Amino acid sequence: MQVLRRLTPVTHPDLLVGSATGDDAAVWRLDAERALVATADFITPVVDDARTWGRIAAANSVSDVYAMGGRPLFALNLVGWNVEELPTELLGDVLAGAAEVAAECGFVTVGGHTVDDPEPKFGLAVVGEVHPDRILTNAGLRPGDALVLTKPLGVGVIATAIKRDLAPVDVAEAAVTSMTRSNAEAAATARAAGATGATDITGFGLLGHLSRMAAESGVDVTIDVGAVPVLPGARSLAEDGCVPGGSRRNLEWVADRLDNQDVDDLSVLLLADAQTSGGLLFGAHPDAARRATERLVATGHRAAVVGRAGPGGGRITLRS
Repeated sequence: MQVLRRLTPVTHPDLLVGSATGDDAAVWRLDAERALVATADFITPVVDDARTWGRIAAANSVSDVYAMGGRPLFALNLVGWNVEELPTELLGDVLAGAAEVAAECGFVTVGGHTVDDPEPKFGLAVVGEVHPDRILTNAGLRPGDALVLTKPLGVGVIATAIKRDLAPVDVAEAAVTSMTRSNAEAAATARAAGATGATDITGFGLLGHLSRMAAESGVDVTIDVGAVPVLPGARSLAEDGCVPGGSRRNLEWVADRLDNQDVDDLSVLLLADAQTSGGLLFGAHPDAARRATERLVATGHRAAVVGRAGPGGGRITLRS
């Protein structure tokens, strides 16, 4: 995101969403009724099981299409693989896990590209479609919108604990369940609620993504910290020091636009926790946001209304 700011923004009449606003994916208009959504993402392993890693990476990659309000059509595998150290059968398990997510989400994977890499990496380049008048963007929050978060935070903390062999089995399983859940239902719910602004919560954490979203939308945001869902066990693991470096960097990046008030430091740090395959954050009229949350909870999501947008220029206030 910081590197792209140094480049001259690309403009074209049919480029409806480019890199200028740091959005989740690019959107290209084909005609008055259809636009393409294009994105690419890949991650290093966050769990030991190869098939589960493939599922997480695929759900993480396609999430960008859902964050734009789109429907995924097809994808290409992006693979970095240590061919001397890792068997190809293991890669087959990774691809099989990703194919499971593709089938669940209704898109197909049609090949891809592999490079020799000392550290394994996997993800997808995904192409989807959206109506040009129904795009969700990170510049679409409106004053008065209530903010809905569709998945709990804490994945970064728990993934760090998994790597250190410190995560209890039930805590790790809850994190995997969250990471492998697609954001298809969340996106449909956001559209039904009349949302115009949305983003998915991934590497920059809730505070990082929300800060950019607030700035691009021209709003200030108040977050009710007690309402933000957090995965079970994440807080205690964070207290024990299982915090990824990216989470601390996220907090440093938003510090000058953040009013902590009396919220404790650990709670603030969890709001900045770097997520993998996190949920969507979208804004809607308060009544519609409440109904959307009820719909999501009924389908098994740990969703919640976590704050409110008002007139402003990109500041975030936390209240306990």
